[in-house]
Amino acid sequence: MTTDDTSTPDVTTFDGTGLEGTTLDDATALITGASSGIGEATAHALAARGADLALLARRRERLEAIAETVEREYGVEAIAVDGDLREPGTSTAAVETTVDRLGGIDVVVANAGLARGSDVETMTDEEYFAMQETNVDGTFFLTREALPHLREAAGTLVVVGSFAGKFPRPFNPVYAASKWWVRGFAHSVAAQVGDDDVAVSVINPSEVRTEFGSEEGEPFEERFEPGSVTEPEEVAEAVAFAATRPGSTAQEVDLFRRDKFADTF
Repeated sequence: MTTDDTSTPDVTTFDGTGLEGTTLDDATALITGASSGIGEATAHALAARGADLALLARRRERLEAIAETVEREYGVEAIAVDGDLREPGTSTAAVETTVDRLGGIDVVVANAGLARGSDVETMTDEEYFAMQETNVDGTFFLTREALPHLREAAGTLVVVGSFAGKFPRPFNPVYAASKWWVRGFAHSVAAQVGDDDVAVSVINPSEVRTEFGSEEGEPFEERFEPGSVTEPEEVAEAVAFAATRPGSTAQEVDLFRRDKFADTF
């Protein structure tokens, strides 16, 4: 759904000031899905607050370009740790490399995800497994490897969920189910590690103007006019807010376009 408003909304960027305890100086963040969209915007939001970054996705050249940009603009250290999260070894290698090169992990942003197909009756095995392995398995592998380091740092795990992970969706039930799993997993992990001073947050956006959907045709950044749905920088702001709570947890943040419920129920 689009509107006639084609203006780009004003997006507040983080400069590391304004709230006590909200800077990330001397912290390290590992971000998945970091080569574009929400992940790239999150790299800027966290680097602006002083965090060193490890950027994980499959497109190494793109990651390296983003790493160079945030180093130049914010004076932080940033590294590219490319790989496919569907493989367990990718998370293992990414965490090990981040700790070895940047000294530890304080924030993990589990952002990688994809949607394939839509209708259950016509969905192929390949489409089904691609979503399960990326959205579900990838989140599990990353969390499993990162938790010991987050315990050591009293850090924060931020999981990017979805509107589709909170409400029944007639379009692509399998994608929606994977996001319900991610959300339930994150909240249950929060219960398990809260006594260890680890925060776990879930960010639930509705449509975001990114490359999402390009595998099936028209990406969201082309399908929706600027100003009609959420921009990746808005989601990045929510991630940064969750990552910088001193002694508390932003348990769940919903970012829905204002007319979302009008066309849903």
